[in-house]
Amino acid sequence: QVQLVESGGGLVQAGGSLRLSCAASGRTFSSRGKGWFRQAPGKEREFVAAISAGGGFTYYADSVKGRFTISRDNAKNTLYLQMNTLKPDDTAVYYCAASIQVVPTTHYADYDYWGQGTQVTVSS
Repeated sequence: QVQLVESGGGLVQAGGSLRLSCAASGRTFSSRGKGWFRQAPGKEREFVAAISAGGGFTYYADSVKGRFTISRDNAKNTLYLQMNTLKPDDTAVYYCAASIQVVPTTHYADYDYWGQGTQVTVSS
């Protein structure tokens, strides 16, 4: 069993930065790929970023590439998402998730554990 708890969301002006954290419990944390997804009001949940089990490989949605950085600290069982140069279009609830894959994956169906989400609001 894996439990995930996000934190770090909030209100920020356009151009600003936020760092999301996702604390995980469960012995399989380090053996699983991880990802961040987001869901804006009235829209489907979309992929944001993913990282391999060991942290050496990452993948990003085109909309965040160059602005967001995903990382993990397996010793602390924590996943991070550093978000820079935020835009109003980044406003959404952000979810971390644990994958059944070792490599980074964009596929929603590959993720079997989800956090409760943290709200990120970017004002213009």
